[in-house]
Amino acid sequence: MEVNAEIKKATDPIYQKVSKTIPEIEWAIHAPYIYKINKLKKEKNAVILAHNYQTPEIYHGISDFSADSLALAVEAAKTKADIIVMCGVHFMAETAKLMSPEKKVLLPDMDAGCSLSSSITGEDVRKLKKKYPGVPVVSYVNTSAEVKAETDICCTSANALKIVQSLGVKKVIFLPDDFLAKYVASQTDVEIISWKGTCEVHEQFNDEEINEIRKNNPGIKIIAHPECPPDVIRASDFAGSTSGMIKYVKDNQPEKVMMVTECSMSDNVQIDNPNVKFIRPCNLCPHMKKITLPKILDCLENETNELIMDKKTIEKARKSVERMAEIGR
Repeated sequence: MEVNAEIKKATDPIYQKVSKTIPEIEWAIHAPYIYKINKLKKEKNAVILAHNYQTPEIYHGISDFSADSLALAVEAAKTKADIIVMCGVHFMAETAKLMSPEKKVLLPDMDAGCSLSSSITGEDVRKLKKKYPGVPVVSYVNTSAEVKAETDICCTSANALKIVQSLGVKKVIFLPDDFLAKYVASQTDVEIISWKGTCEVHEQFNDEEINEIRKNNPGIKIIAHPECPPDVIRASDFAGSTSGMIKYVKDNQPEKVMMVTECSMSDNVQIDNPNVKFIRPCNLCPHMKKITLPKILDCLENETNELIMDKKTIEKARKSVERMAEIGR
């Protein structure tokens, strides 16, 4: 599809916002898809939810709501749309279905997974509960529905500490991110029994890399996601969830900043904070990058890749997410 006058008129305001990040030659490819998707979602009463790690043409071009995992779950629960298109990974689409079981939830690529989610199964959780009877299970939202069904309460990186402390117990099973568990353990007296899962994006960072960037960029502020290894957290100026990192940049407006997380998030935050200079490197999430405009258009147009889940799993798993949403951030 060529960029005709109608498409140009409809998409130019979006391009003005992202023009410093997306070259004009690339925008000519994206614009027709953005135009068609935005038109089609209105016709079908569909809402497009996008995680912070989505590429700028998705995040700024077509999403109705873009946020971290917790906010996406809350938004999925209250939407009045008939169709939810989740621009994220599989566990996020499952969570949307848990929160809105009557809605049609579509995932543009069913192979968009997560190393954390795939690191643990429902059977693994049952074995842990048998080994530690009576100890509550706190599961990171980056888990499958079958794991959530065996969980007492979910959490995100934004509220993990708050969730753990809210239980009023001396010991919890915390799944599946070992680095996030260590981060929480460093801030509470609650004993944390962890699982050895890691995020394949964040585990690649190391403190030597961080210290070298700081050496070469005097005055830089380095902010890290708590899924990073402990040495990276210690070498950083601030650690927080994706929403926390976004807020840090917005509120502090540092001259230079490095976001120790996924590449596209830095792109998206830079667009919203043009006076801040962002220093890379960063790491790409191969799963998030499976979500593309052509795949989004195809699944919305044909209503394919629908999340189908049995009622029993939905009912069991939803309780742990609802408990998390009640506590909030």
